[in-house]
Amino acid sequence: MSRALTDLLATDVQSRGVRLPRANQERLSRRGGAGPSDHQAMVIDGQTVMVPVYSHQVLESPYTLRESVAGDELLKDGIPLVEIELVNQPNFYRLKTADGVPYQQIATLHSTDVLATTVLQTCIRYQSRRKACKFCSIGQSLAAERTIERKTPQQLAEVTKAAVELDGVKHMVMTTGTPPTSDRGARILCESVAAVKEAVDIPIQVQCEPPKDLNWLTRLREAGADSLGMHIEVITPELRQRLMPGKAEITVDDYIAAFAYAVPVFGHAQVSTYLLAGLGDSESVMLATCGQLIALGVYPFVVPFVPIRGTPMEDHPAPTPEFMAPLLEQVGAMLQAAGMHSGQVKAGCAKCGACTSLNRFEGDTPPLAAKAGAPATSGLESNGGCLP
Repeated sequence: MSRALTDLLATDVQSRGVRLPRANQERLSRRGGAGPSDHQAMVIDGQTVMVPVYSHQVLESPYTLRESVAGDELLKDGIPLVEIELVNQPNFYRLKTADGVPYQQIATLHSTDVLATTVLQTCIRYQSRRKACKFCSIGQSLAAERTIERKTPQQLAEVTKAAVELDGVKHMVMTTGTPPTSDRGARILCESVAAVKEAVDIPIQVQCEPPKDLNWLTRLREAGADSLGMHIEVITPELRQRLMPGKAEITVDDYIAAFAYAVPVFGHAQVSTYLLAGLGDSESVMLATCGQLIALGVYPFVVPFVPIRGTPMEDHPAPTPEFMAPLLEQVGAMLQAAGMHSGQVKAGCAKCGACTSLNRFEGDTPPLAAKAGAPATSGLESNGGCLP
């Protein structure tokens, strides 16, 4: 299969999902929660793709998986397309912390080599129907006892060290629900990053909402965070008010101001933001925002919205491949023109890239020296989002 066809296939399966035989389901690496929920990591043509396998839309998908002697095959309408590989559960899932908590309740494997954790599994917005993001499920995995509410720095350090040593994990995503404090989670992220960095040398992306005092972003960098994610998710003000009424209190302009502060601290392409395609923002709005972000040195991580069961938006349709492919192609061209590439990112979602096929449209990785960005502050080297 040619590279162009593989790129289109990756975009298509991320929009439509894959129906799995029941026998395959015990092999899945995660189910429910937030982040790339109800997804399974699949390796297609050497690249890992997070594919929906549980959401309602999958019932109508033309894609299925078939086991054979040679391995797993991806089929469309019953016709074999390509051999794929399912990413199995990692070795560190078999262990428990010194205080008896299963490692899988502390952090989970995303893609093939990314460790992800939500340090605080509660959010002031989620607890209110009036303020909660309509697509968020941060409380589901907690209610199902698949995780714990607060991961301590010691637990995170222990689990991360094991994941690196046993499973070759190469970088980490550390996010948090938003607490009722003005730092919006930055404080507990600072404590957690410092503890992990003391235990093991691993690049870490932290994710939180812009704190009221932007100096917290410098403190995160000083604690050892390598990259930063602050996630706009939805752009149009009316959509933000309707879909994420609590988080909409932090405007897109507030995010832009936080990005302008953060890029000199973390460096060019080391600050990123999620943009969810398919929730109502038009292509023109998304492209204009991506252009503004790229000009600031922020990587716009454009991903297809995937509805999560149990949320008010569980029946909202995912964006079609016909919408996603040209959008990603144009954003990829903008990244190329600016000399920005996911391969430059030190840690996190943009570096992983498995939740979108955007990186397939970026072209070759440009030299890091071509876009060094502004010098870091304080003598440092040159929602947030939600994951269970």
